[in-house]
Amino acid sequence: MSQSLNVLKQPRPFYLIFFLELWERFGYYGLQAILAVYLVRELGVSESESFIIFGSFNALVYGLVAVGGFLGDKVLGTKRTIVFGALMLMAGYAIMATAGEDIQMVYLALGTVAVGNGLFKANPSSLLAKCYKEGDSRLSGAFTMYYMAINIGSFISLLSVPYVADHFGWSVGFMVSALGLFVALANYFIIRHWVADYGSEPDFKPLDYRKFGLVFVSAIAACFACAFILNHLVIANILLAIVGSGVVLIFLREILASTGVERGKMIVALVLMLEAIVFWVMYYQMPTSLNFFTIHNVEHTVFGFDINPISFQSLNPFWIMVASPILAYLYNRSGVTGKAMSMPAKFALGMALTSASFLLIPLAAKFASAEGLVAPGWIVGSYLVQALGELLISGLGLAMVAMLVPSRMHGFIMGAWFLTTSAASVLAGYVAGLTAVDSGQSATALDTLPVYSHFFETMGLISAVVALLMFVTAPKLNRLMHPVEGNQAETATA
Repeated sequence: MSQSLNVLKQPRPFYLIFFLELWERFGYYGLQAILAVYLVRELGVSESESFIIFGSFNALVYGLVAVGGFLGDKVLGTKRTIVFGALMLMAGYAIMATAGEDIQMVYLALGTVAVGNGLFKANPSSLLAKCYKEGDSRLSGAFTMYYMAINIGSFISLLSVPYVADHFGWSVGFMVSALGLFVALANYFIIRHWVADYGSEPDFKPLDYRKFGLVFVSAIAACFACAFILNHLVIANILLAIVGSGVVLIFLREILASTGVERGKMIVALVLMLEAIVFWVMYYQMPTSLNFFTIHNVEHTVFGFDINPISFQSLNPFWIMVASPILAYLYNRSGVTGKAMSMPAKFALGMALTSASFLLIPLAAKFASAEGLVAPGWIVGSYLVQALGELLISGLGLAMVAMLVPSRMHGFIMGAWFLTTSAASVLAGYVAGLTAVDSGQSATALDTLPVYSHFFETMGLISAVVALLMFVTAPKLNRLMHPVEGNQAETATA
């Protein structure tokens, strides 16, 4: 009971940052909810191309995070970078709302959102960490609740924005995302005095207008550069391959330069990051292929009410919110009893659950109606199992990787982790394109059902094989993490 009260009793700055993150995520996931469908229905882009554009945009979103973190820590200050990033995001959503059928304006809007997210994303969590003294027992609870803010914001937007776009038009749907950022900024400015004593070193110095001018001009140029990249995806893929190869080589060099326990831990970190790429490829089927499966092949009536099929995406954050406290309780209990599952084993279990979530789709297809539609309960179950897998991999991944590498590499590993997400986003877009039906919008549910059934069965089986390999290698990885206690840990895991 005392631990629960400790989690809830947080300093005032926490609540400012909590709602700031909630409304920023509301805006971002509002765009994500309808982007691929907008590209297909409004701009006439093929499903396969829309998935590739979505994946490349998502790659830019996560690929620029490290830049924003650096600017917050070393150049502008954490709080100034948060405000600048939020303004850029709001501008991006506003451009999206006015783009209409102009694909070039859409690319510019997406480029602006990518830059704004890159500026914003890393800094609220960085500011939150600065609000607690070293050893404060409330910190872990604060970050648990902070993750909850992300899911509350995404749940509300994934549920509401598709409805707004459906009834009031695409422009209004995108403008709702801009409204989310307006609320985030208004909330910040009203109570910003709560964080007056916190921030990075530049926050406590007068604003250097020369540096800010340089950052501002660079950010605008980056928006147009991102728009150009989205319009020339081959260039995007080449750049990602070059950067990714460079990061892997640097990581391998650091591993070779290290010795003993440190080397073992870094090898584990590299392996788990590579495993995470496979997971993210599967995960990003939700806003692409799985989203279009619900549009084409899932009944849209639940308990007599018509549901916008795009809103089924809100099931992911809903199940995350439901399952998070349960898993936290199980983690604590297993820690007390000494039967805690190792981190590599948790990753393997997360992949196995991801496999199960995909294999539910071909099973559902066997019970489809004569029209080729499946009951919504199947997709509810698929999202539940997927959410459990996400909590075991994404929910623990970044903290785990940071724990395994030496402190001198924490900034590098943060960027590398988000780079795995970027690489997976691009791959996921191409993979999701395999579900596109040649006949396009004229395809019936009976045409698309076997395509989706075969696709998700294949994805599920691939995930199952990867999960099996992860389970087999988990004891070895655990011994590398805990060389002294390796044998005991292996026995406990088994």
